[in-house]
Amino acid sequence: MAVSPVLIGTAAAYGLGSFKPLNALLALLVALFLQIGVNYANDYSDGIRGTDDQRVGPVRLTAAGIAQPHQVRAAAFLCFTVAMLAGLILIMASQAWWLLLVGLACVLAAWGYTGGKNPYGYLGLGDVFVFVFFGLIATLGTTFTQAGRLSWEAGIGAVSTGLIAVALLMANNVRDLPHDAEVGKRTLAVRLGDRNARFAYVVMLAVAILLPLVLAFAHPWVLLVILVVPATLQPAWIMLSGRSRKALIPVLRQTGVINLGFSVLYSLALVLARGF
Repeated sequence: MAVSPVLIGTAAAYGLGSFKPLNALLALLVALFLQIGVNYANDYSDGIRGTDDQRVGPVRLTAAGIAQPHQVRAAAFLCFTVAMLAGLILIMASQAWWLLLVGLACVLAAWGYTGGKNPYGYLGLGDVFVFVFFGLIATLGTTFTQAGRLSWEAGIGAVSTGLIAVALLMANNVRDLPHDAEVGKRTLAVRLGDRNARFAYVVMLAVAILLPLVLAFAHPWVLLVILVVPATLQPAWIMLSGRSRKALIPVLRQTGVINLGFSVLYSLALVLARGF
């Protein structure tokens, strides 16, 4: 999920006639360490709240007692620090100083998902923030720090990869829906209900993959993204068939593969449209 928006953003920058490998690498470091950091932060915050006491998915460090809460929190802050340092170097390289505010917002959003007194992840807003930060900001920020401007290709790629990231979160939250409802974690999946949340997952994947086709008249290579459709069939069927919570665990991995496959094909299309 961290690699995909950076890949698309870099390809979009190339399409605008600019490719800066160092900036792309720095953007990737920011995205990776923010994602790792937010996972540690969620582990810590959910663990001390007791939200993970009856977890269906993989083991969490804090809830399982594998690590002390302060150690998990320190790991989160270390990742955020690395992300901020990489982001600062990226801003200096691109001279886009206004991105300092965006970077600060990213770190605050990463912690505030499940941390603090009023975590927005418990209010059903996590999906919105994932779309904004792991879709729009990660993709468009990557493009802007290399090309100094944006394009429709960057915007459409940002929306698509953001929707797939939200779909992954939806699958995760459908898996955890019963327990989340019990402990007062009002995710969007809880608010929609099991059936509607499963349907929303499929709709988001469909829109994400079909949206780039609006560019097909100008960039026929964009039709390559259709090749990712077969990979969506199994996870979509698992979600729609109402399978058990444990059966949804592989859907998370499959959705991540879908996002990576989509980003590779879409990025390849943008590069081929520009030419070498």
